[in-house]
Order: sequence, then C-alpha cells, then structure tokens
Amino acid sequence: MLRWLLLAVALLLPGLARAEPSTRDLDWFDESRQRAVPVRLYWPEGAKPVPLVVFSHGIGGSRLGYSYLGEYFARHGMASLHLQHVGSDRSLWTGNPLSLVGRLQGAAHEREALDRVKDLSFALDQLLAREEFGRRIDRKRIAAAGHSYGANTVMLAAGASVQREGRQIRLRDPRVTAAVLLSAPPFYGEADLKAILQSVTLPTLHVTATEDVIRIPGFYSPASDRVAVFEAVGSPLKALAVFEGGSHSIFTNRAGSGGAELNPKVKAATRELALAFLQRVFEGKGEALQRWPETYRPLLARWTSPGTPAAGR
Repeated sequence: MLRWLLLAVALLLPGLARAEPSTRDLDWFDESRQRAVPVRLYWPEGAKPVPLVVFSHGIGGSRLGYSYLGEYFARHGMASLHLQHVGSDRSLWTGNPLSLVGRLQGAAHEREALDRVKDLSFALDQLLAREEFGRRIDRKRIAAAGHSYGANTVMLAAGASVQREGRQIRLRDPRVTAAVLLSAPPFYGEADLKAILQSVTLPTLHVTATEDVIRIPGFYSPASDRVAVFEAVGSPLKALAVFEGGSHSIFTNRAGSGGAELNPKVKAATRELALAFLQRVFEGKGEALQRWPETYRPLLARWTSPGTPAAGR
C-alpha cells in the first residue's frame, strides 16, 4: 500500500522525484585509423539541450570506469560520454605477466598518446551526428575530462602543443570549451612544461592529492607535478584542489585506494566540485563553487579558486 501511495505522489508531483539517467554502450569503429572506439554514454532525462562531458580514462582503464562521475553528471542534467582507448585500456592487464612491462611501455608510446586524442574527437563526431543525441546536446557547452593519462589526452584536445622534428603538433578540438583534469601528469620527456601548456587558455579545473604519486615501470611522477601542470596552464580561469593524503588511483572506481574512509569522501567532493565548476563556466552560476571549499575544508591541503569572472554561454 505504501509503495502505491509513493508512486501516486511521484506522478502528481514530478518535481519531487528525479528520474534515473539512462546508460548506453556504443561500439564505434574509426575506418580511417582501423581502430575501435567503444564508449559508454550517461544520458540525463529531459528534452532541453544539455551540456556534454567527454571523459578519457587513465592507462589500463575502460569505458566502465569513473561511473561515479558519469552517473552524477547525468543526474544533474549533463550528458557524460566515457571513452575506451583500445591501445591503452584494461586489456593491458591480461596475457603473459612477464610481458606486462612491455605492454605498459607500448601504451605510453607517443603514437598511442596521439591516437587517444583522435579517439576523443572521433567519438564527439559520432555522438553529435546521431539524431537522437546530437539535436539534444548544447554544442556551446562541451567539456572534456580525464584522469592521469586521460588528463594528458584532454590537455592536447584543449590546446597543449608539443614540438616534434621541427614542427608543432596541435590536436586542439575547438568544440571543447572547458577541461577537468584529475591527477594530470607532465608530458614525459618534456623539460619546458610552460611552453607546452601556455596555449591551453580555456577554463580548467585541476584536482589532485598530496599522495598522488605515479609509479609505473619506466615512469615516476611525484605529486608536485600535478601542481606544476596547474601553474603552467595558460588558462585565465583555472582552479586547483589538493586533497590531503589519498593516492593516484583514488579518483578511479577503486573503492579502497587512498584509504577506505577517505576514498568515498574524496569521490563525493570531486564530483561536486567538477559539477560546480562546469556550472560556473557554462551557466555563470558561481554559488555552488563558492560554497564548495567550506563544505570540504577538512579534506583539503590546498584550494586555489578561479580569480576571474565566469565565462558565460
């Protein structure tokens, strides 16, 4: 009886009940590169045009990861498209363990780094071309987000520029108008970080932790590198949140990384911060972003807020 009463109330007062977002797995293939690009799409309810976040996973991840972000964005009216980069995805962990180091090194190769950015642009092409989704996406409100290797992918799509054999490699996707960078590492082998990142001028949010250390075979990056990336980015509107403690993988779907008690708190804080930042950039609404550091102050080692007016739509 109670269940039917609650259902009746929900039908009579739809504002009291928020519909669950839908989730769709799509398997695309880029013929020009002979490369699969699987994605998972978190789609919000409602008919009006919605903002879009395109998410790039870290090394060894998949489209199934970072669901705490995708689901949260969709529940709050933003579509979230999670890519799977087949050259650096979860398949790295399968096969002969003796060749794991070689597989990781191959995934970190420059060719794969560039292919990941092309994955992002290709997936965006595909989604916008589909009638059922493309007409309902606000093309002036598209952000890219990524963790670790995925943050590098996003920085390249956002305008980072590297020089190779006397020429500049630029893969900027002009449809991307904001970036959320979780645990962003520097570009491997590059000494002048500012020369690479000063061309990233769109609004950027940087999130890290004091124990956000990267250790994989052949590559080590201390937590201070995350702050160096923030400082080198040329964005006039940028923010930095540094959580106390944690780990590099605390921002993934892993439940215990960085501490069983801290992990869910950091995830909750991260998703709220990302949403508040994007609301400020896309809608000019800064109230949630202003409240955020007070709510999560006990978790923070550092907070640097945006110091310039919000960018409107």
